[in-house]
Amino acid sequence: RIEFLSYLCDPKFKTKKLKHMLIIPIKEGENIERALKKYKKKYEKTNVMKQLRGRKEFEKPSITRRQQVIRAAYKQRMQSEQL
Repeated sequence: RIEFLSYLCDPKFKTKKLKHMLIIPIKEGENIERALKKYKKKYEKTNVMKQLRGRKEFEKPSITRRQQVIRAAYKQRMQSEQL
């Protein structure tokens, strides 16, 4: 079993805080490249980068809702065109 620690830096205080710990179980004799591939896939699924980009700048809730409505309208328009 290999444990990868993902550290996210707090730019305000310049200290490292443990935010996530991803545990990747690997079999006996399994290649390290395969474990890294599993790590990358699991890392993407946790949406860490998406959260970091979202926290970079504050976004008003009204703007967030407006963007969700625009995306939903776009998806609905695309689905209606396919039929």
